[in-house]
Amino acid sequence: MSRRSPGSIRLATSSLPSSFLHGALACAAIAGCAGHSIVEEVPDHMTANSAAPVQPTKMKSGYAPVNGISMYYEIHGEGGRAPLVLLPGGGSTIDATYGRVLPLFARHRAVIAAEEQNHGRTGQRDVPERFTTSADDVAALLAHLGIHEADVMGFSNGASVAMQVAIRHPALVRRLVFASSMTRRSGAPPQFWEAMGNASFEDMPQALKDAFLAVNPDPKALRIMYERDVERMQNFVDTSDEDVKTVVVPTLIISGDRDVPTTDHAVELTHLMPHARLMILPGGHGEYLGELLADKRASRYPELTVAVIEEFLDSPE
Repeated sequence: MSRRSPGSIRLATSSLPSSFLHGALACAAIAGCAGHSIVEEVPDHMTANSAAPVQPTKMKSGYAPVNGISMYYEIHGEGGRAPLVLLPGGGSTIDATYGRVLPLFARHRAVIAAEEQNHGRTGQRDVPERFTTSADDVAALLAHLGIHEADVMGFSNGASVAMQVAIRHPALVRRLVFASSMTRRSGAPPQFWEAMGNASFEDMPQALKDAFLAVNPDPKALRIMYERDVERMQNFVDTSDEDVKTVVVPTLIISGDRDVPTTDHAVELTHLMPHARLMILPGGHGEYLGELLADKRASRYPELTVAVIEEFLDSPE
C-alpha cells in the first residue's frame, strides 16, 4: 500500500492508512429533521467504483432522535433473515466506506446504514466520542425503527462500535461481522499509536474531507469531527477479553493481510469468541470493501467479500 499516514509512519509491509487514523465529525443535525424520511434513488456515485455496474436500489433515508442527537440512516433493499446494519469507519460517510458493496448487499436483503455521532449527517454532542455511547445510539436507532434483531457489520472504528453493540445489547444481534479493528491497543502496531499521537488535520486525506463536505458543507463541523475522532483513538479504551468472550453469536472476523490491526490479533479474537470464523484477504485497510481510499479500486475483492459475508449470514444456525 502507498497511502499517506500522519508523520509518514510506515510498517514493514505497508503504510498506516490515513482512513483508519483520521476521523471526521459531522455538523449538528438539520433543524426539524428528527424522524423525517424521504424516498429517493441511490446517487450514481454509490456504484461509480464498481468493477461491473450495479443497479441502484430504492432508498429510504431519515433522521432518528436518539440519545439527544439526530441520527442519519438509510434503508436499502428488502428480504433476508434479518436486516443488515452497516456501520462506517472513522471519519467516513456511509458512501465512503460502503459505496461499492452496499448495492451488492441490498440485492438480497434489507440493509440499514447509519452514520455515527459527529459523522456525516448525524448530529453532535458536546461530549467526548466513545464506542460505547455510539453502540447505545445504534440500539436506540433500531428501537426507533421497530427492529428487534439484526445482523451487524462494522468496519474499522465502526467495527469497534459493532462489537460494543454485541456486548451491551446482545439480544439485538443475530450475527456480527467485525472488520479491520481491534479490541485492545496491543492489537495494532506501536507505530500506529505513535502516529495517532502526532495526527494533524492537514494529514486527513482530502478524499475523506470532500466526502464529508459533500453531505455536510460545514468546514468548522468537519474539523470538530476530526478532533473528536482523534481524541477517541488517543484515549483508546481496551475492551476486556472477558467482555469479548460474552459475544456468543456467530461472528465473522475480517482483515487484510496488510491491515492496521495485526493478523495475530484477528486470530486471538477467534480464540476468545466461541462461534467466530476468520477471513483474511490480500490487501490493506478497506481494500476488500473497495472503500474510498482503497488502492485497488478496480479489484474484484469487494464482490468476493460480499459473497462470503452473505454465505455467512445465510448459513444454517
